[in-house]
Amino acid sequence: MEKTGVLDRIEGDKAVIELDDGNIIWVYACNLPKDAREGSVLSIDDDRIILLEEETKKRREEIQKLMDDLFID
Repeated sequence: MEKTGVLDRIEGDKAVIELDDGNIIWVYACNLPKDAREGSVLSIDDDRIILLEEETKKRREEIQKLMDDLFID
């Protein structure tokens, strides 16, 4: 079953991923895509973890817009 989540952090050899349903999972960091970093959107399907580059970019842009609106000069 495919799930989507965001890489929250890496602690030692483990990575913490917050799933879109609010659950948290831990995976071995060595199983992450090489370009994954905190905030990356990931697709998790059994033993495969795929970086969703376009979704990551979209979410980062949305967050940046919210921050820009919040901190108006």
